[in-house]
Amino acid sequence: MSKFGPSHGELKLRLAISLAGLALLVGAYATNGIGGIASLEIAIIGTAFFGGSAVWCILRLRRKDDP
Repeated sequence: MSKFGPSHGELKLRLAISLAGLALLVGAYATNGIGGIASLEIAIIGTAFFGGSAVWCILRLRRKDDP
């Protein structure tokens, strides 16, 4: 891994936080539903943020050039 990038441990922590955020977001909307356009906007932005972060972490953890 590059000496300037995050370590494996930090990537694993970020992945865990991202997955927990997605789980909380899904749980909140599963129990309360989407109440309006603002709620839908929050759901889309939250999913994009936590989902994008999780995908980025998974891709970085799967790289083969790690020491």
